[in-house]
Amino acid sequence: MWSSRISNLGGHYHEHGKTWLACALGHKACREGYTVLYLRLPRLLQELPIAKGDGRYPKLMASLAKTALVILDDWGLAPLSDEHRRDVLELLEDRHGRGATIVTSQFPVDHWHDVIGDPTLADAILDRLLYNAYKITLRGDSMRKRHAVVKNDVPAT
Repeated sequence: MWSSRISNLGGHYHEHGKTWLACALGHKACREGYTVLYLRLPRLLQELPIAKGDGRYPKLMASLAKTALVILDDWGLAPLSDEHRRDVLELLEDRHGRGATIVTSQFPVDHWHDVIGDPTLADAILDRLLYNAYKITLRGDSMRKRHAVVKNDVPAT
């Protein structure tokens, strides 16, 4: 059975393979028959007000709540507005006990409270996000740098 615990993939620097590892776990869940959805959190937070405006919000949130595994990539890259904080709290509350959530972030977990902003909502969000969670901290060289192709003396076309 796929774990219903929330996983946290974080690194203190960027490009350590957090997204790659989260997607690999998502791929494994798909192969085992679970529904999986990958979302970049900044894009989701841009989409939610649009969904509220055109009436899709309740259906979108219900769909996210029912998905067995949701991967939220790039946690904390942009500041959260009051509306974003409430939407994230609602998403995590709706998913609580229903499915697994993987979060990737360039920031260590001990900085997330500050990234979220409002202390009361930060406490509520982090309680739902981190309670009973597995935390994986990645270190080492950037995967992009390790896999970059060095092109020397490429002729102009």
